[in-house]
Amino acid sequence: MFGMIPFERGNDNLFNMFDNFERNFFGGTSAVSAFRTDIRDEGDKFVLEAELPGFAKEDIQLNVKDGILTITAQHKETNEEKDKKGNYIRRERRYGSFTRSFDVSGIQEHAITAAYNNGVLELELPKAQPEVPVARQIEIQ
Repeated sequence: MFGMIPFERGNDNLFNMFDNFERNFFGGTSAVSAFRTDIRDEGDKFVLEAELPGFAKEDIQLNVKDGILTITAQHKETNEEKDKKGNYIRRERRYGSFTRSFDVSGIQEHAITAAYNNGVLELELPKAQPEVPVARQIEIQ
């Protein structure tokens, strides 16, 4: 495993040049583009803790494919308040989506476990045991 380094998506392509200029010039937004993660090496496994406050367990998806672990959290919320005639007094909608990917080569993918408690997603990523070459004796015929 290559040190459990998350993949970062850069915003340096030509199509985003003007958007980035405007964002940098006007100060951008205070929104966080990705959720925070902590990764500990506990010898025989890695423990990944991802902070996802405000999400329900059902809002979170974990996928492993081709040595890449992807954590996706999506949240939709709608609040409506109407008066007696059915006219809106207030109507708010919130939507949030976060995705992060991690290289999990060198991990036993089938043995990954996850738990979500108090806004923190915790994954246990057992390290794969290196294959020790087995010597065998060849008979001469």
